[in-house]
Amino acid sequence: MNDIFDKLRKDLGHIGRHAKNSHGYFSFPKLEGPLGSHMTFRGKEVLVWSLNNYLGLANHRDVRHVDAQAAADWGMAYPMGARMMSGQTKYHEQLEDALSEFMGKEDTFLLNYGYQGCMSAIEALLSRHDVLVYDSECHACMIDGARLHTGKRFVFKHNDMESFEKQLEHARKLTLQTGGGIMVMTEGVFGMAGDQGKLKEIVAFKEKYNFRLFVDDAHGFGMMGRDGRGTADAQGVMDQVDVYFGTFAKAMASIGAFVSGPEDVMMYLRYNMRSQTFAKSLPMPIVIGALKRLEMIRTMPELSEKLWTITRALQSGLKEAGLDIGVTNSCVTPVMMHGSIPEATNVVLDLRENHGIFCSIVVYPVVPKDTILLRLIPTAVHSLEDVNYTVKCFAQVKERLAAGHYKAETVASM
Repeated sequence: MNDIFDKLRKDLGHIGRHAKNSHGYFSFPKLEGPLGSHMTFRGKEVLVWSLNNYLGLANHRDVRHVDAQAAADWGMAYPMGARMMSGQTKYHEQLEDALSEFMGKEDTFLLNYGYQGCMSAIEALLSRHDVLVYDSECHACMIDGARLHTGKRFVFKHNDMESFEKQLEHARKLTLQTGGGIMVMTEGVFGMAGDQGKLKEIVAFKEKYNFRLFVDDAHGFGMMGRDGRGTADAQGVMDQVDVYFGTFAKAMASIGAFVSGPEDVMMYLRYNMRSQTFAKSLPMPIVIGALKRLEMIRTMPELSEKLWTITRALQSGLKEAGLDIGVTNSCVTPVMMHGSIPEATNVVLDLRENHGIFCSIVVYPVVPKDTILLRLIPTAVHSLEDVNYTVKCFAQVKERLAAGHYKAETVASM
């Protein structure tokens, strides 16, 4: 009999195999100091483009005050227990009502975490007779939700409506045999490439194929649409989104998530989402803090205006410098270069050590082989000076990469 740990020790996975060299620097790095555009990395100040702190609420004075006061008033333990048993409060309900009104949906169910919440909602909504059709670039939490589905699933090429309809045809034929229904799943904003899901085009197929639409809008909620109502609102099809998923981890700079939709469907989820039924309720300071953050999103348009000023300046500056930012039409700003994983690590090493810029590195298998994706997340607390400096540094790195300065046989280590 084999020890199950033996195979783990021999194979840490495609990215994990570089852990000896990368851990603590390229992976699991420690950013220290007050959350913002400038922080400390390994004792040096760096300009940070890797925090999903879009509206700058993470270290906002008003947010910090409310969070601290709520922690003083309630502590981190209250309420104790799962919401169905003993963890329900009027403030949890108040937050759900406020989110429903903001999103223009009948009802909302508050979730403890984004990843597990999205995954669990998908699993709860589908029976083994139903068929799931989803975009190939959906986030990992959606893919894991699809894996939990015990019925059939079909994947369509990213934002490809011809492929989408082909998979819908397969799904419709299958449901005629199973007696189930079809759920389509996509994202409002795709977190790596930054392009929006083709929600307007997708809903045009609803009448013909009679499906329900689930949209994960983690990178759209708070940034896209009127007053941050999301990507579906920006595309004018919010009423056609049957289940809307949003997270507090991006625009709200907190923890937790929510799903909004028809009242009867939300009630079903309240009683059937295992990740919520058997998990402790969100602590009160998180709930009170979320109420404050939602109020600020609704009443302080200057936060979004500053974010988009920085976003437009960053993206136009990078393009003018000859850098490839793909097809992004959101705040997510990918910079794509060609090179091996060892070259990617040397690019990041140069940016951090010699230019003082900290951004996230993404390599195969998340992106194709020999592709380096440096993802920049602009925020309302960045400045135009930050943008100009970053564009200049990235232009220099691009030239050095093309000239072969970063070539190496193995990944860099620190």
